Amino acid sequence: MTFHMDREQARKRIEYLKETLWENSRKYYVENAPTMSDFDYDHLMHELEDLEKSFPDLRTPDSPTQRVGSDLEKGFAQYPHRYPMLSLGNTYNIGEIEDFVRRAEKELGESAFSYSCELKFDGTAICLTYRHGRLFRALTRGDGVVGDDVTANVRRISNIPETLSGRGWPDEFEIRGEILMPYESFDRLNRERIDNEDQPFANPRNAASGSLKLLDPEEVAKRGLMCTLYHIPSQVAQFATHSEALDAASSWGLPVSDERRIVHGIDEIEDYIHYWDVERKFLPYATDGIVIKINELAYQNSLGYTSKSPRWAVAFKFQAEEALTRLVSIDYQVGRTGAVTPVANLSPVQLAGTVVKRATLNNEDFIRSMDIRVGDWVKVIKGGEIIPKIINVDLSRRPEDSERPVFPSVCPDCGTPLVRDENEAKSFCPNIDGCPTQIKGKLVHFLGRKAMNILAGDATIEQMYNLGLVRTPADLYSLDMRKLLMLDGWKEKSAKRFLDSLRTSLDVPFERVLFALGIRYVGETTAKELARHFGTIDALSEASMEQLLEVRDVGDVIARSVFDYLRDENHINEIHRLKSAGLKFSVEEEGISSDILSGMTIVVSGYFNIPRDEMKHLIEVNGGKNSSSVSSKTSFLLAGTKPGPEKIKKAGELGIRIVSEDEFMAMLPSKSTFRPDIQEPTLF
Repeated sequence: MTFHMDREQARKRIEYLKETLWENSRKYYVENAPTMSDFDYDHLMHELEDLEKSFPDLRTPDSPTQRVGSDLEKGFAQYPHRYPMLSLGNTYNIGEIEDFVRRAEKELGESAFSYSCELKFDGTAICLTYRHGRLFRALTRGDGVVGDDVTANVRRISNIPETLSGRGWPDEFEIRGEILMPYESFDRLNRERIDNEDQPFANPRNAASGSLKLLDPEEVAKRGLMCTLYHIPSQVAQFATHSEALDAASSWGLPVSDERRIVHGIDEIEDYIHYWDVERKFLPYATDGIVIKINELAYQNSLGYTSKSPRWAVAFKFQAEEALTRLVSIDYQVGRTGAVTPVANLSPVQLAGTVVKRATLNNEDFIRSMDIRVGDWVKVIKGGEIIPKIINVDLSRRPEDSERPVFPSVCPDCGTPLVRDENEAKSFCPNIDGCPTQIKGKLVHFLGRKAMNILAGDATIEQMYNLGLVRTPADLYSLDMRKLLMLDGWKEKSAKRFLDSLRTSLDVPFERVLFALGIRYVGETTAKELARHFGTIDALSEASMEQLLEVRDVGDVIARSVFDYLRDENHINEIHRLKSAGLKFSVEEEGISSDILSGMTIVVSGYFNIPRDEMKHLIEVNGGKNSSSVSSKTSFLLAGTKPGPEKIKKAGELGIRIVSEDEFMAMLPSKSTFRPDIQEPTLF
């Protein structure tokens, strides 16, 4: 393509490629929702590289070939990396790995050297700093120069040690690696998201990245993340090779992969690649290739870096496994919130170790854009080797009489005309109180373990609905032994267990009751934020749109959904019935944990290792009072990272003491703290 272009054609193509790559980079790193496959992205990147080589005057510093993507986000403190976090050059072609080996052998001459072959983990990059043997800071890749401080979240990942073991570790060093979400955790998370009608994550990498950027460390702890470390960027004097450094890291208790191998020459590299192209399917986490590194650190230094990548390492990426099969039919399923989702029924086909019979079709726009028709032969892959999805249609095998599928205009369950908002990709059934699937879905959601935790499942709700025993959650609290014994297979023992769980559910806190109501777009975390912010259902019901938008992580869509839900007459009546049944619709006041801060007025500023709301909560339960501005009445300014400069200045002028997070935590009784004690001071 390059050789047939004049300069003006190349300029236009380069601008298009740059815009496309940066847009997908933003969706990949920031939104965790890439719009193209890794293969397509890499293909466009290589095309851009070729064009810039042919027309070097068109290469600019802002080109994706010159800079790594950025995952920096608001809400996190940011710090510079001691050593830039670069990306790896990659290829899908074994011939380019051979070229890499030839170049290395040519540049290093007669020197004897080896290669470290390692799995390329499909997660999100992390850089850990240990100081005096304790975890001091964890940064994301960010833009390669500056990263987001996610230390509080990383402390909740079980296989990352807070304190090193063994001996011989440097007084301070960095080690880098990948945060992963194992398949088991990924499946569990996506099942929960689908049950709540949230968009499931496309693959484990996106799920790991999104989880690492949650603002609530407690929520991060639930996600089941793990870490694998593979590089110490600082050249510690006692190590001659990369493999020695990783062996030492492993002896210090750090999670280093056991699957790496030291090899010599292209034949052994290819053997390693071919072995793992098969065996990776049996790993409990996602990998997408092999990384080949020069093992000797002195030779790494002599080969050096480009502006974006090390010259001493390269990645070979595996092709996504795919299969061709026939689309037999399309089902249209109604979810708990009324969203209608098309699902493809496929001729069974073996793919990535499992038999695939169904694949997501997302929505009506997706079907139209792909021009998918019943009877088509379609190419299916597993996104992240988990979620089957259709990526292509073989038009050469399309039946001549094929017709475009007609998306239903009415609900396939209750016949109500569907609606679609301007900003929505999906169509919805608006009959929220009369559509059987929505009614049963809301009841199942209400019973769920993370909601009211009542001992019943889908089959029980199906029976209760068919017998006319329940239509809304409040009906559950009117059930008695006589009604329950009407259920097929139920005896007194099972009925008693159910009634006991109903009584126990009266102790469920307000935030979980709010989540159990099933308000569209309100997941666990949002319900918790709303409950903490407003305190009672009455205050929440009276909140204006502007007041709802003041809540952390609540945007226009969520605010409008909550606002409309709490002004619907049926919902108001339902909440009143649930109140009468004894459910909690207010945050219970906690007793004073201590009076250590009694009489003190404290101003909180900056970022901390726990959410700032929890920091303010700690002040209150220990007898203190929060204030938003520094004055002569301020007892001290509690400063995290990046505190407000005006508050620091004002505190200095008034002689107000500035207290770090660790100093503050040391004041409190141990039972009040929300995290392990940290010896190292937080800089501020």
